[in-house]
Parts: sequence; structure tokens; C-alpha cells
Amino acid sequence: MKKIIVLGPGCSKCEKLMKDTESAAQEIGIKYEISKVSDISSMLQFGVMSTPALVVDGDVKVVGKVPSITELKKMLA
Repeated sequence: MKKIIVLGPGCSKCEKLMKDTESAAQEIGIKYEISKVSDISSMLQFGVMSTPALVVDGDVKVVGKVPSITELKKMLA
């Protein structure tokens, strides 16, 4: 099971990343657990200084942008 974390304070880009990531995971049919972290100090533990950011299984995959669904599928596969 993939552990997916979206880092962001709740801005529109952060919400889009959350929605698009969930869609991508469902489309490729993986088992996943997704959560959102909006606490700044928790985000800093990942070394993230800009949002939105995506963490998959402990690895930061993207920072500061919302990738396409196709890019997200590759990151999650």
C-alpha cells in the first residue's frame, strides 16, 4: 500500500493536487492511503519550503506545482 501525503496550507493548488493525486491512484488501481498535512513545522520535516508538495512512501516527489494526471500516475506507479 502506498502512503501518499499532500503538503499544503489549503490553497486552491493544494486542493487540486489532493484531488488529482487521488484520481490518478484510482485510475492505476493501486492500494493507497492519502492524507493532507497543513502544519508548517510538519512540512519542514520533509524539507519542503514551498507548496503544494507531494510525498509518496516518504519520498518528496514534487514541490511548488501541480503535475498532470499522467505525471502523477508515473510518480505513484
